[in-house]
Amino acid sequence: MQQTTIRLCYRKIIDASASRPWDKMVFDDSYTEFLLQSQLYNQEKKYNTFSEILSQVPAAEKLHFQVSAAVVGYLQQLGSKIPDLTNNLGRLFLPFSNFRFEIINSSIKDKSRHQVAVNFFSDPLVWHSTISNQLLLSVPGNTENDEILTELFTLPSFVSIYSLKTAQQPVNDTTIQK
Repeated sequence: MQQTTIRLCYRKIIDASASRPWDKMVFDDSYTEFLLQSQLYNQEKKYNTFSEILSQVPAAEKLHFQVSAAVVGYLQQLGSKIPDLTNNLGRLFLPFSNFRFEIINSSIKDKSRHQVAVNFFSDPLVWHSTISNQLLLSVPGNTENDEILTELFTLPSFVSIYSLKTAQQPVNDTTIQK
């Protein structure tokens, strides 16, 4: 019997249209940090946008990492659950411990052009089956009374299967070999 373990990736894009409090805080603080950190790569103030800085100063690629420091605290507030993604009962259930922050676009002179993405990578999940348009998943170790607790989940936009791993599971074979 084979068991397939998958990891999902959710790309959460945050921009000036953010309406949820958490998203607004990430937007505001990442923009403030971008303004601060970008000064190192734009000391003569020749460039107005992130893409201009990046194309003219290759070391500015570090801005993704440097600006991410402003949002790490907000990620901890999520309690290791990927935001926005719920099971068919409307509950957050996807555990994560890894993420990647990136600046998509920004402008030193126009905050409304600031756009970032947080890519959340789920912890490993067991993929049991696909039922109609939903995945039947379980979080390893999530059991009750010797039963595996499962989640039904529909893949929405900006979610993909990031990785998969198939492993042979031992089969309880009670046949007697001669």
